[in-house]
Amino acid sequence: MDRITEIEVFVAAIDEGSLVAAGKRFGLSASMAGKYLSSLEASLNVRLIQRSTRKLNATDAGRAYYERCKRILDEFEEANSEASDKSTALRGLLRVTAPVSFGMLHLSDLTARFMAEHPQIAIEIMLDDRYVDLHARGIDIAIRIGRLADSELVAKRLAPCRMVLCAAPSFLEQYEPAPTPDDLKRAPRLDFSEVVTSGGWNFTDSEQRQYLIDGPTRMLSNNMHMLLAAALAGAGIAYGPTFVFGQHLASGKLVRLLPDLETIELSVHAVFPSARYLPSKVRQFIDYLSAEWADGPSWDQN
Repeated sequence: MDRITEIEVFVAAIDEGSLVAAGKRFGLSASMAGKYLSSLEASLNVRLIQRSTRKLNATDAGRAYYERCKRILDEFEEANSEASDKSTALRGLLRVTAPVSFGMLHLSDLTARFMAEHPQIAIEIMLDDRYVDLHARGIDIAIRIGRLADSELVAKRLAPCRMVLCAAPSFLEQYEPAPTPDDLKRAPRLDFSEVVTSGGWNFTDSEQRQYLIDGPTRMLSNNMHMLLAAALAGAGIAYGPTFVFGQHLASGKLVRLLPDLETIELSVHAVFPSARYLPSKVRQFIDYLSAEWADGPSWDQN
């Protein structure tokens, strides 16, 4: 008998609680479903299910085998779906949410190119620095940056993102030859108001000594573009992700401060409700982003 069908009948019998129901799932009679199960047990030389006229129970060996087979069948179905997707045009609405600055700087061009390659896809993008409830809002994919909270959602890491301390050359003219941590403790800060942990900025040297930059806040904003503009104008020191400041560090419009001290490294993730039966449009958009940043994103090259 076909081994895949044997396994499918076995898993269905556990899921449904009976061989009759398992058989119906595959258009088989109860007796034929029983033959598939018996053939599987004979080939394994182990009893998988204890059967009676009233109920069906997995043995210890059957329960362990069920868990493995369930994962195998899920992956098999996923593989079939992926193979089928390659020959099927993507269509429908894809709903995406992302942080405001990241979306404006790094998703707009990619999204436009993805739509050009898949003309039957429509995309709705909601930019919000707050975490959006994917289930309540009907979101397919959320781009999230930082340490993710435990949840039932599935996450795939797409790219790294470092945090940097920086300022404009005009602001640094007051420091010669370069500012020290003690100098910057008194420097005016341009601070992001939506951070998870408020307060000063923490740094660590190679000997694991801690430094805290907690000078007066000159600008507080919930938008990184506002802080970027203030930093470029020389209004103070800014601390934030390379996806915002990276291109300006590369051009010399901003200068990285305390480069020998370590800061936290964040990750860019694609978060989605479930890995099982993932729609093709969702899977391929995530793969598209992952491939784009596979060799290291441009914002993290400085």
